[in-house]
Amino acid sequence: MLYQNVAKPIFFKLDAEKAHHLVIGGLHTVGSFPGGTGFLRSVYGVSETPDLAVDLFGLHFPTPVGLAAGLDKNAVAVEGFSAIGFGFMEVGTVTPKGQPGNDQPRLFRLPADEALVNRMGFNNKGADAMAQELSRLKSRTVPVAVNIGKNKVTPNEEAYKDYQECIRKLYPYGDFFVVNISSPNTPDLRNLQYGSELSSLLAHIMEEMRLQAQKYGQSKHILVKIAPDVSDEELEMMVDVLRESGISGIVATNTTISREGLTHPNKKEAGGISGKPLRTRSTEVVSRVYRQTGGKLPIIGSGGIFTPEDAYEKIKAGASLVEIYTGYIYEGPEVNRRLHAGLRELLRRDGFSHISEAVGADHR
Repeated sequence: MLYQNVAKPIFFKLDAEKAHHLVIGGLHTVGSFPGGTGFLRSVYGVSETPDLAVDLFGLHFPTPVGLAAGLDKNAVAVEGFSAIGFGFMEVGTVTPKGQPGNDQPRLFRLPADEALVNRMGFNNKGADAMAQELSRLKSRTVPVAVNIGKNKVTPNEEAYKDYQECIRKLYPYGDFFVVNISSPNTPDLRNLQYGSELSSLLAHIMEEMRLQAQKYGQSKHILVKIAPDVSDEELEMMVDVLRESGISGIVATNTTISREGLTHPNKKEAGGISGKPLRTRSTEVVSRVYRQTGGKLPIIGSGGIFTPEDAYEKIKAGASLVEIYTGYIYEGPEVNRRLHAGLRELLRRDGFSHISEAVGADHR
């Protein structure tokens, strides 16, 4: 309970973004220090167990719980995060050129709601800087996904060029890729989720993936991260386009612009809400995507996971893997051991010998 009793009270007295940078900086420092990752693993690591290990996208995930994009935007703390129990992680969102993002303050806590609101705006150092960071890694203990986006100044009709440039620069370094077209903090970005704009964007992206696969002699998988703030009809049309595009899977979901049920004064701040208020809707989206695709398009469930039951709910709804972000901020690095132990118990309770048997169980 070191985090809950000591670190969290200190962090939560600081500005949220300053605390964010302290965590990233601390994990970078410890992870790069000789013996640092071993220390982190001994304190917070999760031992792989056969019942929860997942093989998907041609990759091995030692646990099904990963770190969502947005925390390590520049891939500077991969070794540290890999040592504290995550089965995989997303880095980014990265854009072709570095950009400062939106004006500060832009990250706020809502403790009463166990939520965060952010309007960061894809602040990052750019694809070249991320390539340098990832190229320095001596080894990979978990898969690393590169989450890619467009620069703020790039008009939507040219957005595909930004996604292609990210792929070209980072293809050798990402184990798989995630296309972010669903952040609410880049103007008009979510318009790329619909109709002909979506199909055209994905055609360009898939062509670039094919070119890079030929260049490097290795095919890699690419997923698309979708928003929760869509109607059932919009979601159905979106999934039809995604399924036809040839992408490998869907991340469901990004943050929400809904303020329903929030009580903390920071709910008035503009930006996307993550954390517990997102849990039910993100799980509903997972379920609808799974049902529409017959479980043939793998899903990574993200949104409001704090407990083993939260993660298991998304798995039974159809998620093959899950991600946390806000749950890590509120619960600390101990959360991964609790999630792992709790998921194993829930599998045993329901008579499953492997997590794959639970995926989509609600639909059977």
